[in-house]
Amino acid sequence: MARLGLLAGGGALPPMVAAAARAAGRELFIVGFEGQTPPEWVEAYPHAWVRLGAVTRTIELLHRAGCNEVCLIGRVGRPSLGAFVRDRRALGILRRLGSLDAGDDRLLRAVVAELEGEGFTVVGADTLADDLLAPEGCIGGQEPDDVARADVRRGIAVLRALGTVDVGQAVVVQSQLVLGVEAVEGTDALLERCARLKRDGPGGVLVKGRKPGQERRVDLPTIGPRTVEAAAAAGLRGIAIEARHTLIAEIGEVERLALRLGVFVQGVEDWS
Repeated sequence: MARLGLLAGGGALPPMVAAAARAAGRELFIVGFEGQTPPEWVEAYPHAWVRLGAVTRTIELLHRAGCNEVCLIGRVGRPSLGAFVRDRRALGILRRLGSLDAGDDRLLRAVVAELEGEGFTVVGADTLADDLLAPEGCIGGQEPDDVARADVRRGIAVLRALGTVDVGQAVVVQSQLVLGVEAVEGTDALLERCARLKRDGPGGVLVKGRKPGQERRVDLPTIGPRTVEAAAAAGLRGIAIEARHTLIAEIGEVERLALRLGVFVQGVEDWS
């Protein structure tokens, strides 16, 4: 069986994916990113550390470890221009992109192409731990009412439009009014910002899903317990996610928190 290299960022998902792969009998090698990846769980696996943007060193480590497959999972900050220019492969990626301002999907596609050009097979986290994928229907809390469902439809339309220009995977809608769109700050910061923008009346909805045509092997939309807590703190009534294309960290805790905090979590199959 091919040895798996896990390029692991922050958050709850990387250790969950690693544990699932190990339980399936996979040999693993973890590449952690300095200042991004919590070291506590990484120490249980063969591993090495690199700085963010060190593409050349990362590829050398994967080859040396005998990896045939690679999975990218977890939160990482966007590398600075300085991180790119210090590494010849990273600089080559930047030149092909034409700008560091390229959207996340374009940047990640370029990284995937670099890995594939080195002979690695890039696999999605969902192929290693398919139980992380969001099911369709009510995942936690109560079913959304008609007002909330209308906000979900509005949010999906906004995400589809913005996704065509590689912007964001999340939007907050209240009574058809868009309170905020996720940019580089991430979902938690979006929710914190929208807490200050909410209007009177029924609370809004966080809607989260893929960009149209997104490379699904990397950067699938993700929620977890912290998302539910942040949504409740922002005064939202619920969270709608794209079923079968969104990862849920600690789904049992998500269900428990949704019920306790009065926030619905809904997997939506029809994303048209």
